[in-house]
Amino acid sequence: MLISIDHGNKQIKTLNRIFTSGLIESDTKPPFGEDILRYRGKYYSLSDKRIPYMRDKTVDERFFILSLFSIAHEIKCAGIDMMNSGAISLSLIAGLPPAHFGSLYKKFEAYFTNRGLISFEYNNLAYSIRIDDTTCYPQAIAAAWTEFSQIKDEPKVIIIDIGGYTADYVQMKNGKADFAVCDSLEHGVIKLYNDIIRKVNAEMDILLDESDIDAIIHKKCVNFASEIHTIVHNMATAFVNNLLGMLRERDIDLRIGKTMFIGGGSILLRKYISDCNKVGVHIFNDDIAANVKGYELMHRFR
Repeated sequence: MLISIDHGNKQIKTLNRIFTSGLIESDTKPPFGEDILRYRGKYYSLSDKRIPYMRDKTVDERFFILSLFSIAHEIKCAGIDMMNSGAISLSLIAGLPPAHFGSLYKKFEAYFTNRGLISFEYNNLAYSIRIDDTTCYPQAIAAAWTEFSQIKDEPKVIIIDIGGYTADYVQMKNGKADFAVCDSLEHGVIKLYNDIIRKVNAEMDILLDESDIDAIIHKKCVNFASEIHTIVHNMATAFVNNLLGMLRERDIDLRIGKTMFIGGGSILLRKYISDCNKVGVHIFNDDIAANVKGYELMHRFR
């Protein structure tokens, strides 16, 4: 069975599920709640409080545990009866930011493989799996593959993937990645969230959370004072301008050629990007699972 997972700093994504990159560990089974996983004598449940940023996600077991949640869900979606199937052999596909790919991909692949038989329980159902192999692909480039028909003949396209902690960019020429123009900037939406939370708390003594900010940006929330709405919108505008200014300092002029925006941060900030006068022709890929689908495409045609 082939399973593709996008291990974001903010969210974990598969073809069939998205959840926050956070979990709670316990020695005893939680008395209530869904999504309870038991592995090596410990109980884990998902949390809306994400794990702090980790450039190297292999330093502990947390992202492996989060992957078990994803794997269990994908097995269930595939209609496999674990009670009668025995151990399931898996091929895992994952990804890393383009700028980190060369230094981390072997370590990330080894993180999942060579573990032998992996046994765990998910929602009181026993699972037994083997991860036979893991293959990593570059984020952003993978997502661009899902829109390849729009960029394959373009002389220059800048792919910008605004994620949780990083904003990754890579240039593509005639459908091929140009790694001479590629980097990961520590300018993801988590920075925007933290800046807004600090400012609102300092000026108005109100403690927002990330979901509040999402609701205000999407204009789905009217329960806050107009001053809070103003702060959020002004800071989101400044965040986008700062990001594009950082790219300009790297001699990337987005008014020339075509720009493709992908990732959850791009979806969140689409209005602010579209209203900015620093971007010429641009495309938005609004599929938050674009990297997941792109990994599978790259794997199929490798």
